[in-house]
Formats: sequence, structure tokens, C-alpha cells
Amino acid sequence: MAATKRAWKLQEFVAHGSAVNCLALGYKSGRVMVTGGEDKKVNMWAVGKPNCIMSLSGHTSPVECVRFGNAEELVVAGSQSGSLKIWDLEAAKIVRTLTGHKSNIRSLDFHPYGEFVASGSMDTNIKLWDVRRKGCIFTYKGHTDGVNCIRFSPDGRWIASAGEDSSLKMWDLTAGKMIQEFKGHTGPVTGVEFHPNEFLLASGSADRTVKFWDLETFQLVSSTGAESGAIRCIFFHPDGKCLFGGSQDALRVFAWEPGRCLDAFSMGWGKVADISVASSQLIGASFSQTNVSVYIVDLNRAQMSGPGMVSQPVPSEPAKPPMSASGRRTFITERPPTSSTKKASEMKTEPEEEPSASNEPEDDSSNVAQIENPEDYKEVFQGRTKIERTPPRKLEPFPAPPEDQSKAKPYKQPAREQKVKQEPIKPAAIVPADRNKPADLNMAEFLPKRPDSAVSADPRRPPEVPEQSEDEVLSSVHKGHESMCAVLGNRHRNLEIVRALWTSGDIKTSVDSAVGMKDLSVMVDLLNVLILKHSLWTLDLCTVLLPQIHELMASKYESYCHTACNALKIVLRSFSSIIKTNVKAPPSGHGVDISREERYKKCKVCHGHLMAIRGLVEKKQSMAGKLGSTFRELQIMLNGLDD
Repeated sequence: MAATKRAWKLQEFVAHGSAVNCLALGYKSGRVMVTGGEDKKVNMWAVGKPNCIMSLSGHTSPVECVRFGNAEELVVAGSQSGSLKIWDLEAAKIVRTLTGHKSNIRSLDFHPYGEFVASGSMDTNIKLWDVRRKGCIFTYKGHTDGVNCIRFSPDGRWIASAGEDSSLKMWDLTAGKMIQEFKGHTGPVTGVEFHPNEFLLASGSADRTVKFWDLETFQLVSSTGAESGAIRCIFFHPDGKCLFGGSQDALRVFAWEPGRCLDAFSMGWGKVADISVASSQLIGASFSQTNVSVYIVDLNRAQMSGPGMVSQPVPSEPAKPPMSASGRRTFITERPPTSSTKKASEMKTEPEEEPSASNEPEDDSSNVAQIENPEDYKEVFQGRTKIERTPPRKLEPFPAPPEDQSKAKPYKQPAREQKVKQEPIKPAAIVPADRNKPADLNMAEFLPKRPDSAVSADPRRPPEVPEQSEDEVLSSVHKGHESMCAVLGNRHRNLEIVRALWTSGDIKTSVDSAVGMKDLSVMVDLLNVLILKHSLWTLDLCTVLLPQIHELMASKYESYCHTACNALKIVLRSFSSIIKTNVKAPPSGHGVDISREERYKKCKVCHGHLMAIRGLVEKKQSMAGKLGSTFRELQIMLNGLDD
């Protein structure tokens, strides 16, 4: 029997008519997937099948976040405008439209008992929604930047939130307040997950580490070493035996006592968006432009335990007090024998807020569920609530291709059966950040040139290439190598100069020196450091950095644009009110206030640069994908300078 692969690509298909913004897998079956796109649609898919099952429309702005209910009978979608829509998949109809957030939704989760939904937004707030009452029952405030991920605890008592501000917070639903802030990550926290049984919390971050926290003592249990890339998503094995961490083109299996990596897989999924486990296989999904890719990992061939690990059996009946084999308390996940009304009353509530005028109106006539594939729809989403006399059919794992098989051809949607409306996409002038080849580089220039005499007069005959000595070949290769070394060496020297000035405590001088070098790559490195240190920003720095931010935003490199956009967000959040106030009320001619006059001059300079940047942002906000979404968000923030 031929050996099979440990990990492979299952399929790739066109999911939307324009760029895909988000996706989520169903955690109950691991066989369903939902995607949201720039085309303002929410599309439903069966993993392993190339055709769309159902398309949900009704949002008036791009869909930024999606999430399945715990039983996969509901799906919630959050849009760029801050509104949420909840759909009943079996009935194929809208359940609720919820409005209240002032910016795009970044994360969603359903309460274990299903009647509540939590949302985290770029407006820094977390909202708890009662699906039956059609409204927000509480808003949790405490993050200073966007909320990247939120999760309910298995018993439904807590919410854990991970923020762009590098913080990890725990909220008590009964008390309506934060009960703990976990500190330790040095970069944005991208994912948070509760252990399915134990009082244990895991968090993954852009600082390339995964940390584990004890929920009895609220202390750090362990931390993994820095991996090769940022942790993009994490997921506990359903039995709680290990944690899976997805990053750029890689999957790792982690243990926590002690914290270490047990196994690693090289994947081709790029920036993975979600992972799930079903039938002894891990399913990972990612998206790029209009396409979605699905990958499979055979967990029977993965190392998921190691020496010194305590086995994690799932207790059939909770002990009193419930404890796991490791000595840690376990969650009581059985629903308490109380009515749902009493359960809702136990949560801290607040007066309902008036929905923002900028949010989408609740007009159910625009919310349409179009069933594209009736047969798959009936098989996947209907009949879930019926009582069957026979046991449910066990899902078979996806067959693994042979180890020696060439790269599997991805599934392609037939042109005749394509249900998603395709729209013409203009070629992007931006160089993607996740490219795997050098940009604007002609590899032929680094190879030995073929002399004219080597060209054959007869094209059917191979050219006769004269033999070259070893020295001639090495000399030809070294020409390109030496020029590249010179470029990288110059950049290294520039960074060392900036670093030396920085460590001496003179940040303003180090920034001035970086600006004087006229090297955008050095400026990007410096801004990436300043983005992590919000407290270092001052009006003086803004006057120097805003022209550089403007230049970076006009760059063709996506990574440069993202860095510039993140820096501009900090400037606008920290100084827009000061700039606007000072520009509108210049110093009067009575008396001399030197500090106020200096502040007015700096604000006027910053205001001029921001107006120039706004003109560029207006031109770029029509771009597709995440970059276009970021430019549209910046446009809204820049318009606030005129209020």
C-alpha cells in the first residue's frame, strides 16, 4: 500500500464575485463553511464540494466577519458599517438585524445556550446581544484599540477578548465588568480560546507566541517560544489533549505543561483564517482575492502528546468539585435547569442604546436567502431538528492522496454551474505582501548571458553554448550578488545608526535621521516599532512623520501601505481632536502665549499634511480587499477633521 500524505490541499474555488473578506468553519461537523465578501454577500458551502449552497444578501456594506451557531443552524455576519445580521439556515430566512457598533465588526461568537451573541469591533467595544429582544443588553468597554477575537467560556459565564492593543481581558457576564487583564504579549493578540473542559485559556499573538493562562489563579501557566511567523488562529482539540496554532504556511501542535511545540506541518495555505477538527482530521481554510482554499491534516499521523503530559480524559460525570486529571477545575457545561428568561435576568444589563443613524436600517425586504443548490441544501441544513430512528451517519474522513503524487489539482467550479455572480476585477497595481517571489526582479539578469554566437540558425536545433570556465560562471553570478549585498549592507548600516540614536533616548533625533536617509524600507521598520509604542507619539513626531506616511501610502507595496495606514490611525485617534480645535481657534492677538502659538503652528502643519493624505485616500478607497477597506475606514476618520 502506497504511503499517503500527512497534509494536503483539498480544494480551491471562487467564492465571491469580488474579494473575500472573511470565512468561518462549522465546529460541530467540520463540514460546512461560510464566507463574507466585498460584494456584501454571505455564502454557504459544504467542505469538499465546489458549488455554493446558499447565498444570503441584505447587507449594505462589505461583510467583515462571520460565525456559525454552536449547532450550525444559525449564522451571524458583521459588516463594515457595524451592523449584524443573524440567519436561520434551516428556514432560509433572516432572524434579526442588530445595530449599535460605530465601526466594522472584527469578531463574533454565540453563547453556549444560543440565545445571545457577542461582537467585538474596531470601535474598541464589545457588545452582548439578546437575539430574542432584538437589542444590545450590555456594552463592555476597556480596550484601547480594535477587538480582534472574542469567545464565550464553555459554561457561558465569561467572555474573553483579544485586542489589537496587545491586551487579553476577561469579562464577567453577571457582574457586567472586567475581572482580569492578562499581560504578557508584546504584539496584537489575534486569537483566544477556552479549553473545552479545564479552567485554562490560550491566546495567540502577532508576537509569534502562544500563552496559556490558569483561570483559577489567573496566572501564566506557560508560553511557547517565538515561532517563525505571527499566530493567526488557534483551536483546542475537542478532547482537550493539545492546541493547534495556524500561522503563515504552517501548522503547529502545542502542549502547555510544559509549553512546547509537539509537531509541525508545512502548509501552503498562506494566511490561514480558520481551523476545525472532524473525523480525526484537521481542516484549515484560507482566502486570497476571490478564492478560498481548503487544506486537510491527518491527525492520526500527528504527534499530539509528549513525555510529561497529563492525559486529558473527558469526565462523563463531573466530580464534586469537578476536577480534571491534571488537577485543574473543569467547566460545568450542562445547561442549568432554569428557564431562559431567568438565565437572561442573571446577566448584567443596561438601558438599550438608540441605533446609530449610520448603521443599516432593519428592512427585511432586502434580506434574501437564495438557495443555489437545493439538493445540498436539503442534505446539509434541513432535517437537523427531526428525531431520527437510526443513528446519525458518521462522516467519513477525506481520503489522503499518495505521498508520491504530484500536486493535486484543486477543485474548479464548472462555468455552467457557477452560481456566484462574477464581476470584472481590475488588475491591482499593488504588490501583495504575501507574495512568494521577488517583485520587479528579472531572474535572467542574474544568470550567465548567452553569447550571440550560441543562437542556432535552425530553431529546431538546440543552440550550441560554448563552455565557460568555473571562474567565468562565478564572476557572472557574483555581479548580481555583490550589488544585492551592497543594498542590504547599506540598509543595515542605516538601521544601526537609527538604533544607536534611539537607545540613547533621543527619539526625535533618531526619527529625523531616518527621514534624512530617504530610505522607505528604513522608515517602514521604524514605523512598525512606533506602532507598538503608542505613548511615544507626539505632535513634534507627527509633523515629521506625516509626510513619510503620505509617501508610503502612495507606494505600490501592500506592506508599506498597511504600515502607513496603521500609523495614520494612531495619529488620528490621538491628535485629531487637538489638531481640529487648534486650527479652528488660532491664538488671539491679546497677550503672548508662546506654548499655545507653537502648538498652533504644529497643528496647522499636521492639518495640511492630513488634507494632502485625504486626497490620496479618496482615490484609493475604491480598491478591493482589506487594503480598500482600510482606506475607506481612514476616509471616515479623516472626514471628522471637518466636523
